[in-house]
Amino acid sequence: MHLLHDPAAPPAPEISFDQFLAVDIRIGRIVSAELFPEARKPAYKIVIDFGPTIGEKKSSVQITENYALEDLPGRLVAAVVNFPPRQIGKFMSQVLTLGFPDDAGAVILFVPDKDVPVGGRLF
Repeated sequence: MHLLHDPAAPPAPEISFDQFLAVDIRIGRIVSAELFPEARKPAYKIVIDFGPTIGEKKSSVQITENYALEDLPGRLVAAVVNFPPRQIGKFMSQVLTLGFPDDAGAVILFVPDKDVPVGGRLF
């Protein structure tokens, strides 16, 4: 298991509140999802709507173990929207969709437990 996914890993080094505020985590709604057969590990390509200020962004997500492709559109997800885009094969991932590992290390999406407006920022 990767150190970042290990529940027994020690906490990361302490950061300042200003460093935390520099990470822009927003809520968005998945508008479309498709298979990403070219990915090294099983993944989907998704498009997330973050509202009028940020708009729609693309992301590659390794969530195939816990989520069926047809169940993704309409779901809320949290993502870091201010990292630089990352090239994954021929696909440019524009945001980092957030999740936590389950007992087997597969990703469970990080989502609010109630409906919230898209574009809202984590605080």
